[in-house]
Amino acid sequence: MAPGLIGALAARTSPEAPLLELLGRVTVSNAAGRCGVSLGAARLIAYLALHPGDHDRQRIAGTLWPDTPDARAAGNLRSALWRLNALPVDLVNVDRSWVALRPEVLVDVRLLSDWAARLISDSRHPDDLASVPWDVEGVELLPGWPDDWLVLERERVRQRLLHAMECMARELIGLNRCAEAVEVAMVAVRADGLRESAQRTLITAHLAEGNHSEARRCYNQHRDLVARELGVRPSSSLAALIDPVTPPVTGSSIAALSPQRTW
Repeated sequence: MAPGLIGALAARTSPEAPLLELLGRVTVSNAAGRCGVSLGAARLIAYLALHPGDHDRQRIAGTLWPDTPDARAAGNLRSALWRLNALPVDLVNVDRSWVALRPEVLVDVRLLSDWAARLISDSRHPDDLASVPWDVEGVELLPGWPDDWLVLERERVRQRLLHAMECMARELIGLNRCAEAVEVAMVAVRADGLRESAQRTLITAHLAEGNHSEARRCYNQHRDLVARELGVRPSSSLAALIDPVTPPVTGSSIAALSPQRTW
């Protein structure tokens, strides 16, 4: 079973159920261990996991292999189903017309989305703050897959997880669990170093712990990064966490932070 937050959520939900993981490489795990899934089968199982319910075989074949003749797409679907059925874990229900993910299969994205919704809506369970989400550093769903059906879902999951980690860190700060708050905020920062709200949460956690030098170091790194990558400065409210007086933002001050080129 996967360690960290995902594993904790899975164990709390149904400890004996198989777990399908879509953040990063597609894998399946249960009490006996973990195994990978081949690309064709992974695309099918990922689609079923992200679109619950029964799916017409012809329609799903056309969705997953849109630039392939119908007969070839149907063959690809049969091959993917054969590969899934060869796994040591039963994942799909299938008949001549329909295919669906088995209802007992847990999916990491669903578990994390439910966890994130509770944190964001301030309706968390007592155990929702128990595990640092270090195992969801890769918040991008199925990275590198270009499929049209995945683009919006990938960004939705990414934003929800980042917001949830920021909420979790703030909750931990409020409970005076600052060391854990720093760890959680660092996961969000590693996932998106340009995201100011994540940096703000990390800096606030350092300050709550009394580590002003760490807070300033984080701010300076973020300031240099956004100047180099975006040509901007951090907001005055972020700077005010470090310095009581924020210098005015000017074009020359941004240029001074940008790397100089020699020709």
